[in-house]
Amino acid sequence: MTEHKPTSRSAVLSWMPVAVMVVVAGADLVSGPGVGFLPLVSLGPAFSGLVGGWRRTALIGAVALLLCVGLGMYDGLFEERRGFTAMASVAGVTGVGVAAAVARSRREAELASVRSIAEVAQRVLLRPVPRTAGPLRAAVSYTSAVAEARIGGDLYEVVASPHGIRVIVGDVQGKGLAAVETAAVVLGAFREAAHDEPDLVGLGERLERSVARELEGEKFVTAVLAEIGSGHEVVFLNFGHPAPMVVRQDGNVDFPQPPAYALPLGLGAHGAEGPEPYRVAFAPGDQLLLYTDGVTETRDARGSFYPLGDRADLLKEPEADQALEDLREDLVRHADGPLHDDAAMLLLRYHGHGEGKSVPIT
Repeated sequence: MTEHKPTSRSAVLSWMPVAVMVVVAGADLVSGPGVGFLPLVSLGPAFSGLVGGWRRTALIGAVALLLCVGLGMYDGLFEERRGFTAMASVAGVTGVGVAAAVARSRREAELASVRSIAEVAQRVLLRPVPRTAGPLRAAVSYTSAVAEARIGGDLYEVVASPHGIRVIVGDVQGKGLAAVETAAVVLGAFREAAHDEPDLVGLGERLERSVARELEGEKFVTAVLAEIGSGHEVVFLNFGHPAPMVVRQDGNVDFPQPPAYALPLGLGAHGAEGPEPYRVAFAPGDQLLLYTDGVTETRDARGSFYPLGDRADLLKEPEADQALEDLREDLVRHADGPLHDDAAMLLLRYHGHGEGKSVPIT
């Protein structure tokens, strides 16, 4: 039923100018010339200028002018100034309505162009993740906190390299175009280094150097890197990012923490030690969810954070895409309104086939 609401609303708005003129004409005929309803005929082209194109507005204006002439003659208003005043009112409002319709059409065309560019940018920056990568099945969800936005400061990628399947999920400090530019730098560096670096620590160091060259001041990027190789385990490298969630085949949930705290990307020049890699069992039937803090820091009306661990049962859905969509919808319901931060989630399911270090990606 909800799919028909926009169409029904558009139909109502489309017919509103005609309905207004019919009501005004009827009221004028019933009340007579003494009440002075005739100038209200100009409401027809006024409403049309808000919802229709300039040609339709001009047509509605012409009809309103003819209606004004007919009612004016019927009421005998052309024997005095009132009839001519009403016609001037209709003509003036029609002109303004046509101008408004032209300006609105131009803005809509510009908005459509911007949206098209944003969609292209999204495909370049946040490419669709592969549905399969060796033994893994993947699904991704991105919910922007900005209305009509396609991309933001959250980032994700899955790369099949000679060293295993490598994954990144990150969150750029800040918002807007600056955050998008930083996300592009991180993703570009990751896509190149994921194939070249033999271990995850070297990959992290490449990312740190790339981000440090681009960022200024105290800006940073939190990120978690993951590598799934030939063994039944996953190696993590965490740069100040929320701990990933591992859902075991038996339903148990774990949030494996790094052995020591590490600064986000971009703050390595402050002299702190880099992150240490740590290994976690990851066997067939298990699921791995990487996410940004826009998920766990979403609050409900009472100020309670989203209980991600308690919602792990939503991932029991056989289809990975649907399971992640169920989780996203539950997150939006918890927020009870628009999210205050971007929320990205990347789900990896271990289906237990396609073993080997060098894995195809589709």
